[in-house]
Amino acid sequence: MRILFPPNPIKTPALFNSILRLRFNSLRSHCFNSMAIPPPKSAMASAVDNEVGLARRFWIKFHRESVFAMYTPFSLSLASGNLKIETFRHYIAQDVHFLKAFAHAYELAEECADDDDAKVAISLLRNAVREELKMHDSFVKEWGLHGAKKAAINSAAAKYIDFLLATASGKVEGVKGPGKEFKALLDPNEGSHPYKKWIDNYSSESFQASAAQTEELLDKLSVSLTGEELDIIEKLYHQAMKLEIEFFCAQSLVQPTIVPLIKEHNPTTDRLMIFSDFDLTCTVVDSSAILAEIAIVTAPKSDQHQSENQIARMSSADLRNTWGLLSRQYTEEYEQCIESFVPTEKVVFDYKNLHKALEKLSDFEKKANNRVTKSGVLKGLNIEDIKRAGERLILQDGCINFFQKIVKSENLNANVHVLSYCWCGDLIRSAFSSGDLHELNVHANEFTFEESISTGDIVKKVESPIDKVQSFKDILKNCHDDRKSLTIYIGDSVGDILCLLEADIGIVIGSSSSLRRVGTQFGVSFVPLFPGLVKKQKEFIEGRSSNWKGLTGILYTASSWAEIHAFILGY
Repeated sequence: MRILFPPNPIKTPALFNSILRLRFNSLRSHCFNSMAIPPPKSAMASAVDNEVGLARRFWIKFHRESVFAMYTPFSLSLASGNLKIETFRHYIAQDVHFLKAFAHAYELAEECADDDDAKVAISLLRNAVREELKMHDSFVKEWGLHGAKKAAINSAAAKYIDFLLATASGKVEGVKGPGKEFKALLDPNEGSHPYKKWIDNYSSESFQASAAQTEELLDKLSVSLTGEELDIIEKLYHQAMKLEIEFFCAQSLVQPTIVPLIKEHNPTTDRLMIFSDFDLTCTVVDSSAILAEIAIVTAPKSDQHQSENQIARMSSADLRNTWGLLSRQYTEEYEQCIESFVPTEKVVFDYKNLHKALEKLSDFEKKANNRVTKSGVLKGLNIEDIKRAGERLILQDGCINFFQKIVKSENLNANVHVLSYCWCGDLIRSAFSSGDLHELNVHANEFTFEESISTGDIVKKVESPIDKVQSFKDILKNCHDDRKSLTIYIGDSVGDILCLLEADIGIVIGSSSSLRRVGTQFGVSFVPLFPGLVKKQKEFIEGRSSNWKGLTGILYTASSWAEIHAFILGY
């Protein structure tokens, strides 16, 4: 449906064009100039931060889309330097179509604007687009890409241009590119990267300035908008980001790529095995804290009479004190345990040595669990309270969506297993059931119950790194040999490190300092995911094997579930 925006018809086109140009500049600037992807702030934090402008708030909120743009096969091949020239020629042609439409859109916006400052800003942005077109012309001549500008427009570019011109006219149907990341991946000693000049241009100071100027214009023009108008602007911004991803995805490649990982998956012959930790990998808060809070909130007050038929419980005040003591003791002794087995000097990676060292941590974890059960703090929890808490548990952004895509896909032969130290598997199952994820296999400890009330005892199944990796191996051992399995483990802590290393692909999410310290001292390499994939892409094209295999001592690090999703499943 076409929506015509009545409020302030003079300022609106300029504002809409600022949105689209901001998407184009910010995405390209982002991927071509810096390696680290900043972790997105929570929606709540960004919403209350009044000092952050509208452009920045939108960028934080829709950061996920910028990740997907960066992980497209086209972007990865460009970053690795082995994108085929035919593909680049096609990309240049589509980009020229888009930039010409952008220049025309700015002309329309400038004609409509009645604010002199806005007119000047729009004029400068239009000139920047013209300079960008000149840059394209220079590349066409330098690289012999003659005929590129005459190529027919593809459907993704046409869709993007239609949206652009509609917004420039104040009309929108319904409610752009990787840049900074590539710059840091260029090896200064490698002079053979064919697209170095292109990347340098999009990571230059002038291009950064253009992106900043667009942000300033968007912030300025949006000051007087109503809440309803801001909602419309946000939808336009998000739509522009999605169209940018589609623009990159539509580039036709004539070469094999390693992303998305499932691209070569054959459900009749292959099996994708996804393993994941739960606490702080999937969750925002550790499950032990959730169970503690349930126990304290539902516990009787000190002066409250307890029936003889009920399981005897501590008062809520005593429970809080006991939980505090157990928590402090665990934290202190955990650090001491880590210190006791981590070598003072870095050693060459040896999985067996690491496995042996982690036996100390396993003994510590089991003793800590014994203290918890003996204390009686887990007595008297109602199974329904636990399930309700699980359903309301806040999970990491993108986690549920990733698993839903995995288990609901008809084109994947995939199994998902959650391996967790969590004391109560019912909490995990309830957390995922809220996202209609009943197919996940949960391997965790379990509470024992008497008529739906916990006795305080735990059926102990997974208490330590040794237990986790044994469960990992047992699951694989019980798989039929009729298919080729590719294993992926996603975790965040020292308790996951053996599984991470055993898997064909181990992905670390989060920033656990103890995991980094233990891994580094035992010779494990932590490689940011995107640069790691660029390296893999180079090897793949050069004819070397790109097969993934475990026990190499290399773990990949991701800042968000969006990265994991983009790598494994694509957009």
